[in-house]
Amino acid sequence: MLTVLALLALPGCSSPAPSPSPSPSASASSPSASSPSTSAPASPSPSRSPSPSSSASSPSPSRSPSPSSSASSPSPSRSSSGPSKPARARWQPKPGTPWQWQLDGRVDPSVDVPVYDIDAFANTAEDVARLHRDGRRVICYVNAGAWEEFRPDAGDFPESLRGEGNGWPGERWLDIRRLDVLKPLMERRLDLCRDKGFDAVEPDLVDGYLHDTGFPLTAGHQLAYNRMLADAAHARGLAIGLKNDLPQIPQLVGLYDFAVNEECAQYDECAALTPFIRAGKAVFHVEYALKNDDFCGEARALGLSSMRKRLDLDPWRKPC
Repeated sequence: MLTVLALLALPGCSSPAPSPSPSPSASASSPSASSPSTSAPASPSPSRSPSPSSSASSPSPSRSPSPSSSASSPSPSRSSSGPSKPARARWQPKPGTPWQWQLDGRVDPSVDVPVYDIDAFANTAEDVARLHRDGRRVICYVNAGAWEEFRPDAGDFPESLRGEGNGWPGERWLDIRRLDVLKPLMERRLDLCRDKGFDAVEPDLVDGYLHDTGFPLTAGHQLAYNRMLADAAHARGLAIGLKNDLPQIPQLVGLYDFAVNEECAQYDECAALTPFIRAGKAVFHVEYALKNDDFCGEARALGLSSMRKRLDLDPWRKPC
């Protein structure tokens, strides 16, 4: 896994238009008309495989950008000015708002949707500004739960914080109990999001307590860490989305501004996200393996902002 005053009211954010429905004759391997890509997706493998001992509400790590996608951005500055007073009310995406999620490389701005979720390091302030000029809101993807060896600030994370691998090359779980060390590191990443003009942040892998990280993490450790992230984002005028972590939605829905979910339909978990919908907050949702016909009906009924994506999260999308 930058803003301007002139874009307070953006298409789809206050009164979202419904996401386009797939054609009855469209197959899961045929890109939709709104896709910038014309190639058909391979049958992607799910981003998580439940073990016999895992519960349906315990998602595994989501996908992170490839090493090449973050090489163009400098390391967050150690001398960052820290939180600044927001110039306007914090953005609040509404249920059903269409979106695009691209973490593979620099953003392709051709998809006509009101919300983009893109990588913090792979994209520049000008990339964000262009999306704003096109009437988009922009979410800043950062990995908050795992160390990534290919990030420009990788050397700032002490070896003692790095645990087991999380299944993605060059990544290791972080010891989120160490708020004294991780808080300033994550604040610098949030400063980068703010300084590039993003409207919001999507911190990834904020459910390490559900996985074998190499550390004895508990639900209490995760709640403390996730609350710290939300407070730090809000102090910088950024909205923040809760990524997966379904078991802690009751405790966090009041603090987070929207949700981002992977594969709730495949694992029969989508109903767990309804507290966000009832609170008037968007749930940005993707499936990788299921065909649209297998999940879009439920997604529409629940008010989710749903689409099918390839696992590498390139520009291709097939919305509900």
